[in-house]
Amino acid sequence: MPRRPGRAMVDPLRRDVLLHRGLYLLVALVLLFMKLLPLGNDPEGLPGPDLLLCVTFCWLLRRPDYLPVLLIAAVFLLEDLLLMRPPGLWTALVLVGSEILRSRIALTRELSFPLEWLFIGLLMTAMFLGYRLAFAVTLLPQVAFGFAMAQVVASIVVYPVVVWLSKLVLGVHKPGMGEVDDMGRRL
Repeated sequence: MPRRPGRAMVDPLRRDVLLHRGLYLLVALVLLFMKLLPLGNDPEGLPGPDLLLCVTFCWLLRRPDYLPVLLIAAVFLLEDLLLMRPPGLWTALVLVGSEILRSRIALTRELSFPLEWLFIGLLMTAMFLGYRLAFAVTLLPQVAFGFAMAQVVASIVVYPVVVWLSKLVLGVHKPGMGEVDDMGRRL
């Protein structure tokens, strides 16, 4: 069948990657919007989990091709600016954490979910401690340690739910060893 001029053929794998990148951006914007809403901001209440970080790590472990570094940086820098945090500090920590995960994709693909959950929990805790250390070194005021740690614990606890919803609703799953796409390329 001859190609008609002006109509480019779209690679199905490329279309899937672009679709999921757009979906990640949409999920990130919805989560940012929810953080900005004045719902349940009780000063005595416990902080909620960092869902955006959970979604990012979940997707990165399952399909690193869906989340390029620049997309992660743009989303978290926007979050820093909207939430009036020091611009770039949390973004840099998230990028370091995401690159640690990205460099260990072959290892994490082999891990069972409880070990993956432990690895993510340790990484989130290390990022939290790095954030606190940066605030301490620069003598910036911080919230109480226990209050801030509650958010980390909540994020670790909610991570399995994020993984389950990502797989069930959005179709983001870990490719198996030797799994190929429709075009025969390894995932």
